[in-house]
Formats: sequence, structure tokens, C-alpha cells
Amino acid sequence: MASRTAKTPRKLKLYRWRWTGKGPGGRTVRGEVVAAERFEVERELANQNIIVKNVRRRSGIGGGMGTIKPRDVMLFARQMATMIRAGVPVLQAFQVVAESIRKPAMSAVVQQMMNEVAAGSSFSQALRQHPDHFDSLFCNLVEAGESSGSLDRMLDRVATYKEKIESLKGRVKKALWYPIAVILVGVAVTALLLIKVVPQFESLFHGFGAELPAMTRMTIALSEFAQQFWLWGLGGLIVAIYLLRQGIKRSPAFAYRVHAFMLKIPVLGDIFDKSAVARYSRTLATTYGAGVPMVEALDIAAGATGNLVYERAAKQIREDVATGQQLHFAMRLTERFPALAVQMVGIGEESGSLDSMLNRVADYYEEEVDNKVDALTSLLEPLIIVVLGVLVGGLVVSMYLPIFELGTVL
Repeated sequence: MASRTAKTPRKLKLYRWRWTGKGPGGRTVRGEVVAAERFEVERELANQNIIVKNVRRRSGIGGGMGTIKPRDVMLFARQMATMIRAGVPVLQAFQVVAESIRKPAMSAVVQQMMNEVAAGSSFSQALRQHPDHFDSLFCNLVEAGESSGSLDRMLDRVATYKEKIESLKGRVKKALWYPIAVILVGVAVTALLLIKVVPQFESLFHGFGAELPAMTRMTIALSEFAQQFWLWGLGGLIVAIYLLRQGIKRSPAFAYRVHAFMLKIPVLGDIFDKSAVARYSRTLATTYGAGVPMVEALDIAAGATGNLVYERAAKQIREDVATGQQLHFAMRLTERFPALAVQMVGIGEESGSLDSMLNRVADYYEEEVDNKVDALTSLLEPLIIVVLGVLVGGLVVSMYLPIFELGTVL
């Protein structure tokens, strides 16, 4: 039996190369090729009877290869499932999928895994060589599929799971980014008015020789403050964001407090809460339904919740279940999971259909997240419009008040 520590080929660093040359008949041709070294590009072009004039490595992040995103991993799982279900051998399936993937970075990873499989590694062992892109759930399900002879079904299950999780993430991001984007635009417009527009009016008001309205004086004072300190404010905001991110990255205790605070934010906290429950339930249903032992499935589910508070709760559940406690009772002891989720898990345990019931829990809370996001969007739209209208409109009115008063005097 092959060991997981078996020697694997050295990973190659691939780049995207741009080339120009002359094809048959002296026609100028150009294109791009993914390869590790320049000579490989020249050799491939020479095999196609192309006289190379220029080859240069494309600049940019990752050498122009792009970055691998969860959607790329999901598509890879779906394509591999299709190939294997059609009876294509795993090694040949890797080759076909690598050629069909358009993103060079993902294609390079697939090619590396193909080389590892060709050298004697199993599919799951090849996946474990790339932990940045393939999580423990992916690896464990593929390993279970290899052992049971149902690799295509397990890959389909992984792809479906990834689709649902990415959809859920998208809904949560929508709840976050929509108000943030509108608020940032409002702040930028207000800052522009204070720094660039109000000073023009201020110079005009100096010639009036009369006392300005209180609202106008306040706006001018605010403008002078913004002109003097806007750079410090922007720098302070950038530093604060950087320190927050570093604190979350370097201090587990601080990161836990931030995640706990996020769950207490009005409206948004409820979305984060239900999202964590849905991700926990979906992950546990997928892994346990695939035959992964409950304790190991809980360990995977803990890392998939997306919130450190629920991750700690899931790890506590794992410890309790490992000592013989029932899953639903262990969930209740954390005082984190909603009563409905606990009851449905209890019913699933009693009826012997735990994975099915966990999927129903995930479906229910994903729908709840969707409804909450729609409600939040509907609530925020008029609120943000009113706030921006008062803010920008107030600035404009305060600037025109002296002109209106001057008109009444004349």
C-alpha cells in the first residue's frame, strides 16, 4: 500500500509567456504559452514550425497566471466528476481537464497533480500536496470515493457543496458590501464638497461684509478642519484597518473577540449567525454522509463555519461526541445553536437519517440568510438615500443661505 509520505515530483513554477514569430509563409503570428522555462516555449513553437522572434515572460501577480479562487476548485471537481463518470481513467481525465481550464494558475496546479499521480500517488495524496487550494473536506471525500469505488459521486458531492457554500458567501458579502460601498461614495462626495467646493464659496462670502448664518459658519469651520486634517484622517483610517487585520491574524484572542462582536451587530449579526449555522450543517452533512467518521467530520465542520465563535463551539461538540455524547445534546450544551437546529439534528439521530436532516437544516438557514439580506437591502436603500440627501443637501443649502439672505436685503 502506498504511503502518504511517498516521494513526489518537485513542483514546477509555471509562468505565462508572450511570444511573437513567423509562421508558414512568413506570416507574423503571436500568442501566449504556459511553461516553466523560456526554452520550453521555444521548443514547443519549433515543433509547430514557428520561427521565434521574441519571447518574454508576462508580468503581473503570479507571473500573469492569475489567482486560484474557490470557483475554480468547484469547476475542477465538476469536470473531473464528469470525466470519471464517463469511464475516462484518472490520469487521462487530469490531462483533459488541464487543457480545458482557461486560468493558467489552476491549469498549472492540475498539471502538477497529474505528474504526482503519474509518479504513483493516489488522487487524494496529490490533492494533499496543495493544501492552499484543496481543503481537508475535499481530500477526505476523494479518499473515501477512491476506497469505495464511487469517486465520481464524491466529486459531484464536493462540487455541489462548494456551489452552495460559495452562494451563501455571496449573500453575506452582498449584505456587507452594498451599504459599505454606498457609505464610502457618500463620504467621498461630502469630502470633495468640503475640500474643493466650500472654499470657493468662502472666498465669495468674505466680500459680503455681513454676518453669515450659523449653519454656513459651521460648514465653513468643518471645511477648514477637513482641508487641514483630511490627509491625517485618511492615513489614520488606513493604519487602523491594517492594525485590525494584523491583530486578527496574529492574536487568536483578539480575532475571537472581533468575531463575537460581529455576531452582536444589529441585523448583520443575525445574518452572520445563521450563515455560520448553515455552513456548519452543510459541511457536517456532506462529510458524514460520505462515510467520514463523526469526530473527524466535526473537525472539518469546525473549520468551515467561517466564524471563530462557532468554530470553538464545534470543537467543543467534537470533544463531547468523542466521549460518547449524542450530537444534538452536545450542540445544545454550547448554547450557540438555535433550538430548531438542535431539535432537527435530534430527530435525524433518532430516525437514522442524520445527513438528510442536516441538509434540511442547512437549506432552512440558507433561505433565512437570503431573506435577511433582501430585507436588509430593502431597509438600507431608503435609509441611505435619506442620510446622503440630508448630508449633501445640508451642505448645499448652508452655502446658498447667505446668497438667499443677500437677495432679500437687496
